Amino acid sequence: MTRKIDNPVVSLVSRLISPFIMLYALYVIFHGHYSPGGGFQGGTMLAAAVLLLRLSVGSEISQLQFRKSWGTRLGAVGVLIYFSTGFLCLLLGGKFLDYKYLAKILPVSEVMARSWGILFVEIGVGVAVMGLLVSIYDDLLEGNPNA
Repeated sequence: MTRKIDNPVVSLVSRLISPFIMLYALYVIFHGHYSPGGGFQGGTMLAAAVLLLRLSVGSEISQLQFRKSWGTRLGAVGVLIYFSTGFLCLLLGGKFLDYKYLAKILPVSEVMARSWGILFVEIGVGVAVMGLLVSIYDDLLEGNPNA
């Protein structure tokens, strides 16, 4: 259990800014296939928004937004999205994560199939990073009786 900060200003500001951090994180994830990075950075920002609430309003209230049991599950789902995208390319006759082969099942050109494949991988990485970072924080907190 985390000790919450008993400052109403900190609580209010964290509740107001957290959705905007999450919105920007989603922007970073969904535009990561246009520039380097995206999934890891966006997932880290999503986790930071959740942890901001965990630290400012307490663990019990922040459980309404993101439950402790979701962390590891989301991490596994993210890795599954990443792996499934690569394995699907393998099944379609290409190499692992050779996205142009996704054009065989998607109604798009090979160029767009590469873009979609990268987007799927970025989403998987973002979900995995977010879930596992929150899970690590929660697990470390459970082991600390003074928190």
